[in-house]
Amino acid sequence: MLIAVDHGNKQIKVAGGKVFTSGLHESDTRPPFGEDILKYQGKYYSLSEKRIPYLREKFADDRFYILTLFAIAFEIESTGKYTPELMRIQLLTGLPPAHYGAQYKRFEKYFKRGSVEEFEFHKKTFKIYIDEVTTYPQAFAAAMPVYGSIAGLSKAVVIDIGGFTADFLLIKNGQADMSVCDSLEHGVIILYNQICAKVNSELDILLEESDIDSIIKGGQSEYGANVRQIVNEMAKVFISDLFGKLRERSVDLRSGKTVFVGGGAILLRKQIEASGKVASPIFVDRIAANAKGYEMLYKSSKLKG
Repeated sequence: MLIAVDHGNKQIKVAGGKVFTSGLHESDTRPPFGEDILKYQGKYYSLSEKRIPYLREKFADDRFYILTLFAIAFEIESTGKYTPELMRIQLLTGLPPAHYGAQYKRFEKYFKRGSVEEFEFHKKTFKIYIDEVTTYPQAFAAAMPVYGSIAGLSKAVVIDIGGFTADFLLIKNGQADMSVCDSLEHGVIILYNQICAKVNSELDILLEESDIDSIIKGGQSEYGANVRQIVNEMAKVFISDLFGKLRERSVDLRSGKTVFVGGGAILLRKQIEASGKVASPIFVDRIAANAKGYEMLYKSSKLKG
């Protein structure tokens, strides 16, 4: 079974649409509450809204492996393909373009362990064997849903605003130019931390990330105009600073097409459009665009092969 997973610093996204926070709680005994509880190697794991601290190398420990087991189980259930028999999994993953060359072999080895993995989830026993792992550059993969709009251009820039990083990648004549890419520590988690610190310092109010999301999106909020003003102003500055960092790296968005992908780009679309610094933006509004792109790239490679 083909399963594509986008391992974000903020969220795990699966091609089928499931999205959950990259947070995990481990226990020796079954938690008394909650339905999404996974039992693996004698331990119980439940998902948490408290994110794992940023890991440049997600294969440093087993937490992202356990989160991937959750993702696999969710995807198997959502497609109705569950069976108690052994299931062979072809896992598709991705890495930031700037980290891809140095990390993809170790990332693939991290998942391809050469053994049958057995775990319990939703009162069912899963037996899986990951017999293939393929890793793609993020950002390029996320642009696949709009690839037809940029494939014929001499160049286009893809900007993937994620949890901890903002990745950029140049596309030349439909191909990824890995010599013009980088991962900037300028994801929305940085923005959250800046806003929370300022609001706490100036107004003695403790904000949660979901509160910030709601204010930026213009949704219902229990907070006053002073809080909303700080959040919106800092979001505006955050985008301006991002474009400044790109400009320092000779990435000019005032000409050509710029494809914005990732949850951060979806969240901050209003600020991006209002900045006046992007000539022709294209937004990919799918939160799981990278995972879906992995599928598209994999299937395309099989057809060519």
